[in-house]
Amino acid sequence: MSLVDTVKNAFVPIHREGYPFIAAFGAATLFLGYFSSILFWIGLILTAWCVYFFRDPERVTPVDDRLVVSPADGIVSAVGPAVPPRELGLGNVEMTRISVFMNVFSCHVNRSPVRGRIARIEHRPGKFLNAELDKASTENERNGLVIESPNGTVAAVQIAGLVARRIVCWTEAGASIGTGERFGLIRFGSRVDVFLPLTATPRVAVGQTAVGGETVLAEFGGVAGTPLVRIS
Repeated sequence: MSLVDTVKNAFVPIHREGYPFIAAFGAATLFLGYFSSILFWIGLILTAWCVYFFRDPERVTPVDDRLVVSPADGIVSAVGPAVPPRELGLGNVEMTRISVFMNVFSCHVNRSPVRGRIARIEHRPGKFLNAELDKASTENERNGLVIESPNGTVAAVQIAGLVARRIVCWTEAGASIGTGERFGLIRFGSRVDVFLPLTATPRVAVGQTAVGGETVLAEFGGVAGTPLVRIS
């Protein structure tokens, strides 16, 4: 490996959604620095945080339809039965819900938990409560994807949080999506809920740290063997 490759691998790619914010933070830093060196250093720290927030690293995703991977980086905040949001059209029957909470230091790029066809996408306006609260699933602004996977219907719901005020989703209904494939992001602190058929067995616990596109949240069909992986 050359020195150039070593230096290149040390830097994490930045998602294009972050460029306007980074530019705005940088411009504000230069403006404030004209009046005060203290404000300049504060602005520089905040600009560095903004760059870090919009990082978009590659992930090693298991290639196995039996496995459900985490849609986001963060802490598993809930595992258990719950009724999915009404607008998803999944009925009033409980499914297994696994929630991953992202703080302002988490990577906020969201990835598909399973492979399949996106049957529908539904956005609902709402409040901006702390995303760690259970009622945030039904009261906060959210965007839900319903995915028809090889093991049944799975939903991934992006939920805005106390600081997050913008949900971004760049896929569309009818499209095919692979496990671990990027489909959106949420700006500045939030949560993603995954709703699974009851045949899925959770493989994480509340409080566990999850890595988007890599951590196995649940599995179908019993114990999975050593999976193949791919870089995504």
